[in-house]
Amino acid sequence: MRRSSSWVGWTLLCLCASLAAGAPDPSGDDETVLDLIHEEPESGPEPAAELLRCNKAAWRIPGQYLVILRPGTHKSHVQRTISRLRAKAARRGSQLEILQTFSGAIRGFLLKMNSDILHLAMKLPHVHYIEEDSSIFAQSVPWNLQRLLQPNDAADAGSYSPPNDGGMAQVYLMDGGVQSFHREVEGRVLITDFNNVPEEDGIRVHRQTSQCDSHGTHIAGVVSGSESGVAPGASVNLVRVLNCQGKGTVSGALAGMEYIRTALLARPAAAAVVLLPFIGGFSRSLNAACRDMVSAGAVVIAAAGNFRDDACLYSPASEAEVITVGAVNVADQPMSLGAGGTNVGRCVDLFAPGDDIVSASSDCSSCFTSHSGTSQAAAHAAGVAAVILSTDPNVSSVQVLQMMLHYSIANTINFLSLPETHHLSTPNLVAALPPTTAANNTNGELLCRSVWSERSGVTGADKAVSRCRHGEEMMGCTSYAPDGVRSGETIIEKEGKMECVAHNGPGGKGVYAVARCCVISGARCRVRASPQPGRDAECVSLQHHLTGCTSQFVGESSSDSRPHHGDRKCCLGTKGVTSHAVCCHAPSLECHLLENISKDKEQVEVFCPSGWTLTDCSAVSRSSAILGPVAKGNSCLVRSATGVEEAAVIGVCCRIRKLQQLASPSH
Repeated sequence: MRRSSSWVGWTLLCLCASLAAGAPDPSGDDETVLDLIHEEPESGPEPAAELLRCNKAAWRIPGQYLVILRPGTHKSHVQRTISRLRAKAARRGSQLEILQTFSGAIRGFLLKMNSDILHLAMKLPHVHYIEEDSSIFAQSVPWNLQRLLQPNDAADAGSYSPPNDGGMAQVYLMDGGVQSFHREVEGRVLITDFNNVPEEDGIRVHRQTSQCDSHGTHIAGVVSGSESGVAPGASVNLVRVLNCQGKGTVSGALAGMEYIRTALLARPAAAAVVLLPFIGGFSRSLNAACRDMVSAGAVVIAAAGNFRDDACLYSPASEAEVITVGAVNVADQPMSLGAGGTNVGRCVDLFAPGDDIVSASSDCSSCFTSHSGTSQAAAHAAGVAAVILSTDPNVSSVQVLQMMLHYSIANTINFLSLPETHHLSTPNLVAALPPTTAANNTNGELLCRSVWSERSGVTGADKAVSRCRHGEEMMGCTSYAPDGVRSGETIIEKEGKMECVAHNGPGGKGVYAVARCCVISGARCRVRASPQPGRDAECVSLQHHLTGCTSQFVGESSSDSRPHHGDRKCCLGTKGVTSHAVCCHAPSLECHLLENISKDKEQVEVFCPSGWTLTDCSAVSRSSAILGPVAKGNSCLVRSATGVEEAAVIGVCCRIRKLQQLASPSH
């Protein structure tokens, strides 16, 4: 599927084809119509004019026609032809409206009339052809759709060609109204019977349909518009929870999600996406409803919010099971909206285009308009999710998230304007579609992401905790302290789930826990602790691979346990350090270590090679204050507060061996 052109600016593209010749005038009326029209005698019968229509049915403007006279016709015949047509139409009780006349290189006029009198115009003298009016568009894909394409797929700036049209997915849009007859979404939007909205504020509220439908129509167009949409084949089901002012209630949203859950139980969808393009204050009940929706099998996507703030302070953006989306502009920089702008922080999963987005307007059925916000960004992500699910409807919500992160474009956003804490914990990822050559080619591939906790308190006993989502395995755990004062980290099992726990150091100003959360089919991970401080933590089963080490320090030590592969898979103990080994078993899993040693540098880094995935990041240093290792994407970075002296950064890189690799020796 390849979509050419867009709808910004004006340049001619519509190619029209001759569809029919005029039939004989059934009335037989060929007399002079009005005495005031002085026609020269006709030399003989002229052939009936052609009727032309745009070959793109969606771009036609019904009832609006260009009547073009024959070349060489005198300009006086423009008005004479208009008068003759008016008289013929009047005799049949029809009316027409002349919108514009042309007396330059082309002679003719533009009019509105019913199609049932077309045959009258086609039989008039001097009429060469009649063309139904149609829309014209600029010959470039809008920046937001172009940005979603992989670099190799974006070479042709005049086309937008996703791997599929998202036709397997049903998107439940919780919003205000949607103009379902807009040409962008006509036939793909179902207005459900759910309506739970508060009364509008104020006493002079004009509930014009175009105003009530403005936000929802624009969002629906971004998701599945025929020209403006990311997934033009996806169906959209509107669940109305916002009033004409774009305002709703938590209770209304809860009722809306209950309605969706009941609908999915009654009529299961091959793939369901729930789009929440709204924001409210932190709400435990709203977050719980989102978790329940994910557990029921839906992919839930939410806007990060437009307050230039920490997304974790808002709902549903703060819910860990939700895919939360921030907004970037055309330069891949955080979107600004006056004093506001996109929310950021650890609760944001990725970013998507959200500034100056052109999509369907509720002003008329063929109108477009531009809006900005994280609602638009979330709609782009919903479209990407629909494309992924249409390739494989059986993937889970967390698999969709991991695939979206895997295909995203990394390290293009400049976060220097953000506070350092957000700079570190906000993912530098802009959403992109799977490549057209290998859509969803992640089966059997190890996919991992870093999950940051909130910052701990500042007392020596304070901790920070990071957890993976349902369906992920924790394959690594690290801690990070902005001031370098930390007591390391541990992994504990609680109610069958692993938690990454970071410990603040004496006099420290707070610490972060960073879990390395991975999706791998058939994997099962266990934690093995060292029998006592200073001793090794070892994976005792030959079936298990060491994917990560944790280190809890005693005293002033800040050096992590060193991972060791070979005859023993263990975390080598050091004096005063209690170690934990993360031991994972999965079919065809293999892991190896990468190490980089450097002197007198503020940071040291290693990268896992293509085809391998970083599962853990460790720092080993004799004397310097290590802020903590940081896993970003597929790289492991170690920073020091004083300059790294004889420091080593060690990354654990793992992969699932494919059939053709099984015959080759493991690293």
